[in-house]
Amino acid sequence: MKPKNFLTYFLCVLLSLTVSPAWGSRKKQAAERPLRVACVGNSVTYGYGLRHRDRDAYPVRLQQMLDSAYGANRFEVGNFGHSGATLLYKGHRPYVKLPEFHQALDFKADWVVIHLGLNDTDPRNWPDWKEEFIPNYRALIDSFRTVNPEARILVCKMTPIFDRHSRFQSGTRDWHAQIQRAIEQVAQGAGAQLVDLYTPLHSRPDLFPDALHPNPEGAMILARTVYGALTGDHGGLQLPPVYSNGMVLPRDEHLLIEGRANARQNIRRVLSKDGKVVDEGETFTRADGTWSMELPHIKAGGPYTLTFTATPLNPDNYHFYYAEKYPFRLENLTKAKAQTLTIDSLYFGDLWLASGQSNMELRVDQCNTLEQDLADAARIGNRLHLFNMPARARTDAVEWPDSVLVFTNRLQHMAFQGWQTASSASVRAFSAVAFNFGRVLCDSLEDVPIGIICNAVGGSTTESWIDRTTLEWELPNIISNWRNGDYGQPWARGRMTQNIARALDKESPVYNPLQRHPYEPCYLFEAAIAPLGHLPIKGVIWYQGESNANNIELHEQLFNLLEQSWRKHFARRWNCEFQKKPVLPFYTVQLSSLPRPSWPAFRDSQRRLAEKLEHTGLVVSTDLGDATDVHYRNKRPVGERLALQALHYTYGHTLECEGPTLSSAVKGQNHTVALQFDHADGLTCTRGFEIASSDGLFYPADIKIEGNKILLSSPSVKWPTTVRYGWSGYTDADLRNAQGLPASTFKIDVN
Repeated sequence: MKPKNFLTYFLCVLLSLTVSPAWGSRKKQAAERPLRVACVGNSVTYGYGLRHRDRDAYPVRLQQMLDSAYGANRFEVGNFGHSGATLLYKGHRPYVKLPEFHQALDFKADWVVIHLGLNDTDPRNWPDWKEEFIPNYRALIDSFRTVNPEARILVCKMTPIFDRHSRFQSGTRDWHAQIQRAIEQVAQGAGAQLVDLYTPLHSRPDLFPDALHPNPEGAMILARTVYGALTGDHGGLQLPPVYSNGMVLPRDEHLLIEGRANARQNIRRVLSKDGKVVDEGETFTRADGTWSMELPHIKAGGPYTLTFTATPLNPDNYHFYYAEKYPFRLENLTKAKAQTLTIDSLYFGDLWLASGQSNMELRVDQCNTLEQDLADAARIGNRLHLFNMPARARTDAVEWPDSVLVFTNRLQHMAFQGWQTASSASVRAFSAVAFNFGRVLCDSLEDVPIGIICNAVGGSTTESWIDRTTLEWELPNIISNWRNGDYGQPWARGRMTQNIARALDKESPVYNPLQRHPYEPCYLFEAAIAPLGHLPIKGVIWYQGESNANNIELHEQLFNLLEQSWRKHFARRWNCEFQKKPVLPFYTVQLSSLPRPSWPAFRDSQRRLAEKLEHTGLVVSTDLGDATDVHYRNKRPVGERLALQALHYTYGHTLECEGPTLSSAVKGQNHTVALQFDHADGLTCTRGFEIASSDGLFYPADIKIEGNKILLSSPSVKWPTTVRYGWSGYTDADLRNAQGLPASTFKIDVN
C-alpha cells in the first residue's frame, strides 16, 4: 500500500528514522528483563466478584497466555486495578489518588493497558465533570509516558453494563455510550491503540452476574481480547462461516468482503474462473485483526474460485501502516505464517435470507407436495444454492441436557451445514417455503444463480431476532427478566423454563440463573444473524408471529424494530459515498387460519404494518390453514406467493402479486356499503364479510360483486358503520382475484 501523498510519505520516512533506534534498544532491554505489562483499571481489572481472583482475574489469565505462547520469563503482567476507581480526577474515587496508580508508575511498564470509565457513569461523576474526562485521561496517559517515554499505551473501550443494572435507564446507559465516544477520541488524540472490550462481551449477558462484573469465563474473554491487541494474534485468517464452497455472492454490484486475520498481515485475494485470473487485489489487517476489501461488479454466473492469502508484512514497512497510531514497535510478536482460504464453486447471483419460526422451518419432507418438490429440485440443480442453519436442539417440551445448555450460552445453538446445490436429496431437510420461493426465482431469472440461507427456529419470538443495542435503546424493559415478565406469551416463557430447568437448579453443575434460550430477546440475532457478518443479501422472506399474536400492540413496535435492526446490520458498507444502497426488502407471510381468538386482529395488524412500512410486502395464507394444526402442510403456494412479490417489487417484473386490496369503504344506497378494491381483476367471493352499525354487533353480509366493487348489506343492519372480512381464527372467507390470490383479513370503518 502506498502513502496517500508525498507529505505523508515524508513524515513516515522521518518517523521511521526516529523509530529504528528505539527498536534496537527495546529489543536489547527485552533480553535483559521481562517485558512489563501494566493492567490499569477498576474493579473489572481487579477481578471483583471472582471467587478465585488470584486465578481468574483477567491480568492473571493474560500472564498465562503470554507465557504459553512465548515462554516463561518473557513477560511480567501487573494487576493495578482498584474497585470503584474513576478516571475523572474530581470523581468520587479518582484513580490518580489511589495507591495502585503510584504502584503502576513505579512498575515503569513497557506496555500499559488502561480500562477506566465504568464508575464515571455514576451520577456523582459524569453529569458534573464530563468536560474534564478527555483532559484527565490524556493527563493519565502522560503520567505513564513520563516514567517511560517509550511506553506503549493501549486504551480500552469499556466492558458492557447490562440492562439489569439498577441505574441502566436512569442515566447509566446514556452516559456509558457518551464515555465510549470520549475514549475513542482519547485514543486518537494520544496516539494510543484502541482496544474494544465492549463488542466481544455485549452479546454475553450470562457472563455478568451483577450486570457489571464478568465471571471467570467473561474474564477469560477479556484476557484473550487484550492478548490479541498486545501481540497481534487474533486467531489467523478467518471469514464468516457462510463464506464457504458453493456459496452465492451478489452480482452486478460493488461488494465489500470483511474478515479477520492476525495484525500486520497482508491480505491478497485472487478471483479466477477456468484457471484464469479474473480479478485480484490486496489490503492489510488493522490492529484489531479486521480487514475488508472490495470485489468489483461481476456478472451472474460461475463457478469461480476465490482465494484469500494472509502473509506477514515486512517489518521494515510497518511505519507505512501503523506509524500514526503506534510510534514504535518492540518486536513482531505475532507468530505469523502464510495462511490461505479458498472458496470453490463460487457463483455470483442473488442471495436471500429466509427466517422466522416453525412454519418457515417446516421441511420439504414434512409437506404434502414432497414428490413435486423433489422433482423440481432435481430439475433446477446448481441454479439454486441452499445454506441450512437448523437449531442444534429443538425447543420441544423437554428438559435440555447440560451439553445443550452450555453450547446455547456460547451462542452456538445454530448448526452451519454449508452450501448445497438443489437436489432431491439436499432439499428434503430444507424449508419448504424457502425452497419454493427459490424455485420460482430460478425459473423466472433463468441465468441468475439464487442462494438462500434459512435459519428459522420453531417457536421463536420477534424480540429474539432483534439486536441488543436496538432493544436497549428503544424497548429496554422487554430485555429485563423476560422469562418471568409479561412481555412474552405464557407458553413461550413456560417452554423456555422447561428447557433450561437444569440451569435453574442450584444443585446442578451447570447452574446459571442467566441461562440463555432461543426465545429470549436478542438471542437469535446474536446466534443466527450476527455470525453471517454484514452479508449483502438481496432481501428477506419472513414467516413469524405465532409467538407474538397475544400482544398486537407490542408486536407492531417489535416488527418495526426488527426491520430497522436487520437493515442496519446488513447494509452494504460502501467505500464510495456516491454509491447508494437500496432499502432491504422484507416479504412477510400473514398468519394462516387457526381457531385462536387473537389471530384475526393480528392478521389485520400485519396487513396495516405492510401498508405502513416501506419496502414491506405481505402474502396471505388464510386459505391454506388447517383447523387442527398450526403447521399446515401445503407450503408450496406460500413460497410461490412470496416469489411473486419479490419478482414484482424487487426485480420489476410486470405481473400480479397481490390479492384484492381494499382501497375505500363508503356508504351506498339502500343501507348498503360499497367497497372498492385494487388488484381486483376477476373478483370472486361467496362468504366472509360482516357488517355492523354503531352498536358494534356484526352480522353476516350479503355480497354483490360489480367489477372491482363489492356491495354489502344485511337486513339486520340498517345503518352500517363497520366492515370486517375473514374475522375468525379459522376462516373460510374466499375473496380472490382472477389470479387466485386471496384477500387479507381486514376491519375498516365506513366513511
